[in-house]
Amino acid sequence: MTTTTALFGLTATELVAGYRAGTLSPVEVTEAVIAQVEHCEPHIHAFYIFDPEGAREMARASEARWRAGTPIEKDGISIDGVPATIKENIATVGTPSPIGTAATPLIPAAKDAPPAARMREAGAVILGKTTMPEFGAMSSGLSSIHELTRNPWNLAMNPGGSSAGAGAGGAAGYGPLHIGTDIGGSVRFPAAWCGLMGLKPSLGRINIDPPYMGRCAGPMTRTVEDAALMMAVLSRPDPEERDYRNLPQAEIDWMDLGMDLKGVKIGLQLYPGCGMEVNPEVVAPVEAAAKLFEAAGAVIEPLDPWMTPELLKGLDNFWLARAAQDLAKLSEAQRAKVLPLFLEYASHGASFTGAEVFDAYSATVEIRRRTVEATKPFDFVLAPLSPHISFPAEWGYPTNDPARAMDHISYSVPFNMSEQPVSSLPCGYDSNGVPLGLQIAAHRFDDMGALRMAKAYEEMRGALRPFPMKFGG
Repeated sequence: MTTTTALFGLTATELVAGYRAGTLSPVEVTEAVIAQVEHCEPHIHAFYIFDPEGAREMARASEARWRAGTPIEKDGISIDGVPATIKENIATVGTPSPIGTAATPLIPAAKDAPPAARMREAGAVILGKTTMPEFGAMSSGLSSIHELTRNPWNLAMNPGGSSAGAGAGGAAGYGPLHIGTDIGGSVRFPAAWCGLMGLKPSLGRINIDPPYMGRCAGPMTRTVEDAALMMAVLSRPDPEERDYRNLPQAEIDWMDLGMDLKGVKIGLQLYPGCGMEVNPEVVAPVEAAAKLFEAAGAVIEPLDPWMTPELLKGLDNFWLARAAQDLAKLSEAQRAKVLPLFLEYASHGASFTGAEVFDAYSATVEIRRRTVEATKPFDFVLAPLSPHISFPAEWGYPTNDPARAMDHISYSVPFNMSEQPVSSLPCGYDSNGVPLGLQIAAHRFDDMGALRMAKAYEEMRGALRPFPMKFGG
């Protein structure tokens, strides 16, 4: 295998091909990634815990398997020896998961959560845990326990969140495979804003622990093919059956990414009907993407908004009630460690009555109903990922206002409530040089459709700017 790409910049599929051919070494690749982390980490702060010695041990074990001709693989799928990161809130044995806040006691996890277990079983070289913001409740890298995570494309700007470190590390060359979690856009925002491919799968496709309404884990990679490769591993069943929402095991050929676009019916949603005012910079590249699909034979039709300000506020109130309840369980000493911005956000939920909380929950159900109804006439939906362009790294929210903390999730969160799979990809760059996001939603259970549409767009879109993998000269 010959390549001019640095080892830390190779994709997972390229690495596995090199391991199989004997032209690449998991140990050599891991050392290159470790050196890249050491070079970039002082600038972007993507890691909560970086474990180079543990990674080296896994790489040596993988190299021995490849040399013996016995790599870990199933149905021809292998990620044995491929460097990977795992988001801080996905438990890994022996490591605390503070959920982005200094208020959480640092108790080592007794076992791997399902996504981490599947990666470890498959032989991935786990480099460590990536950062997330306070309680995972911000679309940023702002936290009371982690250093501020920055966007590699523009260090003054936000990487997005809550899978902030996964996005930043993926763009900076911290290996090709990264796992995030998503309850309102937390895989998709940092993936797209850091120039990656992200997939929020159908709820239950990837087992997760603890489960929660709308919450799922998903891959964040530099290519669609690598995201599909991760799905082949992450979607495997959890022997302990810890996720009560898990879908029945399905026979899916995750690497079958070809798609004929002729006659495919696509809804084009340019405005969400609520939340922040839509910046024209985010709309133009989505319209351009729709034209590419149309030129390939797809049928594009406008899709009117189905969300309302009242529904988005209802969802936010439901989360506010949860945040207030979480804070109420803390001691005074613990509360003193919480980021003041989060305290201000959660304070709005402390006085809700039971009837108000019920109304808030009912809004989440209505969002699900309307999303399914609105998207039913189409095979897929194209939309901007978010209504705004990049914002300062130091902000917790794109609005910089805790009273409007969720005004930016108007495009993304409906598909968490409806449990539909959504791909997000970069589709251009804003005036700050930060990638803009395209969202491609499919019907529930059609995760392959979301991936195939993403692959088709990736090929039609053509090459983007090189990833920002060098800092400080």
